[in-house]
Amino acid sequence: MAFGQYVNLDFADIKQSIRDYLRANTNFTDYDFEGSNLSIIIDALAYNTYITAYNTNMAANECFLDSATLRENVVSLARNIGYVPRSRRSARAKVSFNVSGLTATSTLTLNSGLVCNGAGTNSNFIFSIPESITVPVVNGFAEFSNVEIYEGTYVSQAFTVNSSLFNQRYILDNSFIDTSTIKVLVRPSQSSTSSVTYKQIDNIIGITSTSNSYLLQEIEDERYELTFGDNVIGKKLDNNNYVIASYITSAGRDGNDASEFSFVGNITNQDGASIDAADVSLIETLEKSRDGDEIESITSIKYYAPRIYSSQYRAVTSSDYESVLGYIYPNVESVTAFGGEEMTPPRFGKVFISVKPRNGDFLSDETKRELIQKLKNYAVAGIVPEFIDLKYLYVEINTTPYYNPSLNDNPNTLKTGVSNALTQYSRSIDVNKFGGRFKYSKAVSLIDSIDSSITSNITLVTIRRNLKAVLGQFAQYEVCYGNMFHTQESSYNVVSTGFTIEGITGTVYLADEVINREKGRIFFFTYTEGGTPNIIKKNAGTVDYMHGEVLIDTVNILSTVIANNVIEIQAIPHSNDIIGLRDLYVKFDMTNTTINMVQDLIASGENTSGSRFVHTHSYYTPTFTRKSQSPVSTASALLPSTASSTSTTTSSSNTYATSTTTSSTTTTTSSGGGGSSSGGGY
Repeated sequence: MAFGQYVNLDFADIKQSIRDYLRANTNFTDYDFEGSNLSIIIDALAYNTYITAYNTNMAANECFLDSATLRENVVSLARNIGYVPRSRRSARAKVSFNVSGLTATSTLTLNSGLVCNGAGTNSNFIFSIPESITVPVVNGFAEFSNVEIYEGTYVSQAFTVNSSLFNQRYILDNSFIDTSTIKVLVRPSQSSTSSVTYKQIDNIIGITSTSNSYLLQEIEDERYELTFGDNVIGKKLDNNNYVIASYITSAGRDGNDASEFSFVGNITNQDGASIDAADVSLIETLEKSRDGDEIESITSIKYYAPRIYSSQYRAVTSSDYESVLGYIYPNVESVTAFGGEEMTPPRFGKVFISVKPRNGDFLSDETKRELIQKLKNYAVAGIVPEFIDLKYLYVEINTTPYYNPSLNDNPNTLKTGVSNALTQYSRSIDVNKFGGRFKYSKAVSLIDSIDSSITSNITLVTIRRNLKAVLGQFAQYEVCYGNMFHTQESSYNVVSTGFTIEGITGTVYLADEVINREKGRIFFFTYTEGGTPNIIKKNAGTVDYMHGEVLIDTVNILSTVIANNVIEIQAIPHSNDIIGLRDLYVKFDMTNTTINMVQDLIASGENTSGSRFVHTHSYYTPTFTRKSQSPVSTASALLPSTASSTSTTTSSSNTYATSTTTSSTTTTTSSGGGGSSSGGGY
């Protein structure tokens, strides 16, 4: 009799299937399967079947990239579509130093290998260089400037080619290798002094039978193997060739933020004689160590491998740029790219890229230049990539949870629980990324689920952008939120923190006045707490409620109440779900989030009639100014200037958020609704 079809491989179901099979056999009609010794045999059969099914299922899962869990299998499957996972990356720093007191010396060489000791936040690291650097000596003085040093230990490994071996492999023995530092030299034999440099390739386009190249692949235990050509794709190695592979092994992300360095390297003159370390000056740090990272994770490999394969290592669409950038720059936390045709006005022929690095808020100018050069290997001709600094869109909430004091009479504990839950959500994948989305229902449900004593909550959402003012100069500002504004009052739907402007004594604020459903005007006013606003300029800019844009006309801002020359501009969103449009990076700000615990006297039974129930507004209570918990500026306020300017102000270009500054001598354009031209937006 044949077995029935298995529909479930659970142990109990397998056991029941075996019983049903045996019961259908006339030889076992009188058996008691529950009490007889046959039950033990059935258990053994079911257990064996269960284990076999489990192992088969796990083995089958390892055959597919989406379901594989072992790194070796994920890497092997990615290799089948031409993807090499990123290795660990050394933190890089830039330093300068000089050597003096040299006589009869024409050149100095800083030899590859150990160069500096670097002091990090919690520990010290050694820094090396993968290649020697030679500089001339002028009047007994040699200068090593802008030397890029890599955190980690310099290692060299050699192989002798033996053609008698059927399958000789060139495996680099060390883990934690930064593959970007690998240098491969090939000599005709071990005793030869001449060598040829072989270059790593990631695809075979343009590779001929005489190309001095090699491929790199990750193997077991996070080690790497060099693969050379076969005289069809790449030049084949000859018997007795001597291969020297040098590289740096790194501590990865731990090496970031080292800023103090001491020289421990080896410098030789043109004759190979070592230079006394006492002649070496103190090391000047030009850039502290950055961009160190761990080996690419399994999750990242699964995400990027099919996307890089689909783009065929070419950047055509905006999503291609996002995939390629995540491949060539491992320090990416979030990236967005969009074509210039989406701009207003359009800027054809360009693709704009914004990156949030893992270690910091903005990319350095040097990193931007490096990435642009790397992207040229992937970009289609005629398309110019341009990096723009990310712009933060802050989400803040004011929540009033109601709680039953009969179940929990400690509101401080409940408030801490609500704060911890919201803090956890602020770190989730919903926010903290480009294209992020603050999900109102999730935040509200988190508050309700903190404790059984919480009966409900009233939660209001506001959005904020930080405008970084250019002090002491006439400028126009454009701040975009990417979300439609809500207007519930005729004025003060958009409010700000304080600042001072030329010609006005006292602290100035900005707010909006509604013209119609789509448009409004910005006005400036002074205000004393408890008093009445005094409007000092009625037409100071415009508001586009439909697109969430604030434009401020020409103004000379002298100082700000908030630190770092920041003016916080708050608006009421039309929807409680906030999205990050294009280059806006959504960030849930717990610093300016307010939690007010209120007793639910109806739920506790203390006031079932509801006569003493504390009502909370479900709509926004109008305020004239923004109340902020951000750090206050410690700089002394600048006195109002009486000087007049003869300069003219040009309109700012309609990029996503810009400020345009003009004077008789300077014109500066910055991104992010007020970021400096070098530091990016806020």
